Amino acid sequence: MTETSSAIIIIPCLDEERHIGGLLAQLRPSARRLGAMIIVADGGSRDATRTIVAGIAAEDDNVVLIDNPARIQSAAVNLAVERFGRGVDYLIRIDAHGGYPDDYCDRLLEEALATGADSLVVSMLTEGRGTVQQAAAAAQNSKLGTGGSKHRHGSAGEWVDHGHHALMRIAAFSDVGGYDESFSHNEDAELDHRLRQAGYRIWMSGRTRMTYFPRASLGGLFHQYLGYGRGRARNVLKHRVIPRLRQMVPLMVAPTALLASLAVVHWIFAVPVLVWAAICLSYGAALALRAGKPGLALAGVSAMVMHFAWSLGFWLQLAALPARGRPA
Repeated sequence: MTETSSAIIIIPCLDEERHIGGLLAQLRPSARRLGAMIIVADGGSRDATRTIVAGIAAEDDNVVLIDNPARIQSAAVNLAVERFGRGVDYLIRIDAHGGYPDDYCDRLLEEALATGADSLVVSMLTEGRGTVQQAAAAAQNSKLGTGGSKHRHGSAGEWVDHGHHALMRIAAFSDVGGYDESFSHNEDAELDHRLRQAGYRIWMSGRTRMTYFPRASLGGLFHQYLGYGRGRARNVLKHRVIPRLRQMVPLMVAPTALLASLAVVHWIFAVPVLVWAAICLSYGAALALRAGKPGLALAGVSAMVMHFAWSLGFWLQLAALPARGRPA
């Protein structure tokens, strides 16, 4: 291990007793190979997460458990870098609820050194285990659900504006002030904007990727995308950026649904929302038919939940602006 490729591995964590033990077992061999410390920043878990991590940390000096009083992921990474990042070149961010190849950290460091990138992002494949989760995964892997976002559909390696955060040069991270902790969602896109403005470069890996496991209920999916919508609105307001076309189209879903309430006056007001619903449900049915899995028809419903919640969160955040003022 050379001095120029030292790293810390940071895992923001909250109530992950079903995943954290297996994740650490997978990461510890690569951490030893790389001479990297694993920092689990726990946001106040009420299950057995802390007990599991503490037990592993007692046996392995490379694993450290710290408290994250702010609870959110952005604060967890900032805190870990502040405490353990001095003299280290890179941070590697790991999601406690994700799946990774055994050589994930190795490949990230190799590619960062080969490209000279200041930030390395990865594409993510969404997988589900139950019927609802599999449907949500199908929606998130589709262009209907994500609008063709590059980090959802794989890459052969390219310079990008944004992606799923994986590795970052600590000097660049610190230079722009780390994550904005006022963002509970969309903190990665917000940081990417500041990195690009400061002249730093973001590379999407062509050598590795991660697996994401979506919410297992439609209610959980709704609340997740409600937060995403709020985060996107905060990003737009903070940096005065115009959403891309693939983001602007779903923005009209909540207003369209509100417009449908006027159908009591005239049926024409219900047409836009009925067309949107028909497109989503037909898309889900087509996915189910192609895959031979009837349960995937729920992908259309999942896409509707994602679109509506994202749009609603965005407009609710904008509506809150006069009362709260412009984000810092």
